[in-house]
Amino acid sequence: MPPPKKNASSQVNVLLGSDEARVKEAALILVRSLTPPDAGDFSNDIIDGTADNAEHAGQICSNVCMALQTLPFFGGTKVVWLKNANFLAETGAGRGQDAVNGFERIVNIVEGGLGSDVSFVISATGIDKRRNSYKRLSKLANFEVFDKPDTSRAGWEGPVLAIASRKAKELGITFESGALELLVQMAGDDTRQMENELEKIDLFLGERRRAGLKTVQGLVSMSRAGVLWDLGNAIGKRDLARALELLGTLMYQGQNAIGLLLAAIVPRVRSLLLIKDLGSRHKLNKFNYQGFCASLEGLPSSATGHLPRKKDGTGFNAYPMFLALPETGNFTLEELHAAYKACLVANSKLVTSSLDPKLVLERLLIGILARNSR
Repeated sequence: MPPPKKNASSQVNVLLGSDEARVKEAALILVRSLTPPDAGDFSNDIIDGTADNAEHAGQICSNVCMALQTLPFFGGTKVVWLKNANFLAETGAGRGQDAVNGFERIVNIVEGGLGSDVSFVISATGIDKRRNSYKRLSKLANFEVFDKPDTSRAGWEGPVLAIASRKAKELGITFESGALELLVQMAGDDTRQMENELEKIDLFLGERRRAGLKTVQGLVSMSRAGVLWDLGNAIGKRDLARALELLGTLMYQGQNAIGLLLAAIVPRVRSLLLIKDLGSRHKLNKFNYQGFCASLEGLPSSATGHLPRKKDGTGFNAYPMFLALPETGNFTLEELHAAYKACLVANSKLVTSSLDPKLVLERLLIGILARNSR
């Protein structure tokens, strides 16, 4: 008599997203939780899903099918893990018919029902939602998505800061006011780099378990988001030469001009304008981050209704504004109003005109940062 079948959604889990480090971590934790304590990894079938081409992807799918239909070697239960699959999306190896047909065969087996002793886990960076296999699988499996935050949107730091806080707590590290926020700004949306930087700080601190701003500035390497943050710093310091140098480097690396505008230039100009305007009408604590946050919370809602807030609504997205505080003296309020309008004009040119994107951004930076510019 064949083994009894049970609902596939209780046996099939798909973990995917652009944040590769979090996908891998979550999948590993899940597989360990599904593995019986006395079974060990020998009872599982872990199949590397990194395919060189479509034909290789088809071979990988055949191995997965065989594993799903094979009883556990030592009896009991087992987990089949298709790990780091790179052929489920419409890119690279995933474009070929062998990859498409191979994954269809896997879904056929899942639809037919897995034995009660088999759990199936898929981890991947992405999946093509237009394909029939995805639509069929979405009705049968539990999906978890781990995407990197959009650094062009206000408040992107919140989710990354929560991950950093959790990791720091695990390591027993405490941070001075603003230091952990600075680490997040420098590491950006790359959670793997952020965790590596925390481990680097952990080793550096030794028996000391408290890290300050200087420690973070001296130890943390800059990711792409960190370089964008550096470009924002150059704008805040009104350092035109440095801003143009960083812009040239980023454009040479193939960065998208609209992305640079929305992720680096607009956020810093907006923060400068918000704080310059707010400081001209109200008294703000400029000496430390916690005091600054408290002074914002103490203002009437009519003065703070337009300020960016954290995604969970628990408070203001204050750190970018705190960073802008010492830089506001480099600009007049009129210059910042003009700079923000110039950003809107530049965005329109990048979207609607055929002008060289680099030239558009260079002109924008010169208009914002050059002294006595019209």
